[in-house]
Amino acid sequence: MVVVMQRTASQEDLEAVVNRLRELGFATHISRGVERTIIGAVGEKTIDQLQRLEAMSGVERIVPILQPFKLAGREFQPETSQIQVGNVVFGGQMIPVIAGPCAVENEKQLFETADHVKKAGASMLRGGAFKPRTSPYTFQGLEEEGLRLLAEARRRTGLPVVTEVVNPRDVETVIQYADMLQIGARNMQNYTLLKEVGMSRRPVLVKRGLSATVEEWLMAAEYIMLAGNENVVLCERGIRTYETQTRNTLDMSAVAAVQELSHLPIVVDPSHGTGKWRYVTPMALAAVAAGADGLMIEVHCRPEEALSDGPQSLRPEVFARLMERLAPVAKAVGRTL
Repeated sequence: MVVVMQRTASQEDLEAVVNRLRELGFATHISRGVERTIIGAVGEKTIDQLQRLEAMSGVERIVPILQPFKLAGREFQPETSQIQVGNVVFGGQMIPVIAGPCAVENEKQLFETADHVKKAGASMLRGGAFKPRTSPYTFQGLEEEGLRLLAEARRRTGLPVVTEVVNPRDVETVIQYADMLQIGARNMQNYTLLKEVGMSRRPVLVKRGLSATVEEWLMAAEYIMLAGNENVVLCERGIRTYETQTRNTLDMSAVAAVQELSHLPIVVDPSHGTGKWRYVTPMALAAVAAGADGLMIEVHCRPEEALSDGPQSLRPEVFARLMERLAPVAKAVGRTL
């Protein structure tokens, strides 16, 4: 449920309600909106047992939350959250573009790509240091050496870094180098990992699972938020269907569905969503037109030599043209790049 506080409620009123909720066994989460402050209360008590809270000073009303995702839903927070990563904000008027290689392969490859995407107007740098792959015989990433290279690329370009963490034991290590932690599609329901990044308080990008429903995806975000980390951004990256023309089926309707159900920003990854570089540009344009709060694009200077996801990676000059084409689409929907 949520406790909606009156406009005139004091800080003392707010603290009194929070303390009472905790005495009753609830976990509490405070959301401060433009007009109202609300307290999310997560627990097992029924609404009937809590009606007496309406008698407390500063309380306007109590509203039950019907959706299973209590903290990620708009019932808890009607206004879209703005999540800050370095100097980049997701959920605002600007549409951040995250770009970079699928995997960090070596210093030359990463620094060259980082320089290109920075010049083209990217907001953040992506790159995998830990690469969970379907086959154990394929490139698995440079691990901590890859993280060190990402941190150096950030120093050179000024771009905040997002990279995937795959093991709960590695969270503290990755935090030392990355501005944002990524939960990959295969780990969306790794609940131990979700709880660990939830305790970290570092912004988290949660990719949709290969066959996950929107509700299951939002419940993954709920695990992170319940652990104390409200800095969550969602990423639609395509789901597995019967279609074989593309690597996955990019679910553009998920953008509208998530924005109706949740206050969390949502970005779209058309690289994984299609698996083919020539489809990335039209799907990126469609994502911005559909209202996405950001994009995640794979870029590689020599895709034919890439150790991971070469067929879906844009060459720097193609990425630069995409950025030019995105600007008027963003403007048409009242946003900017």
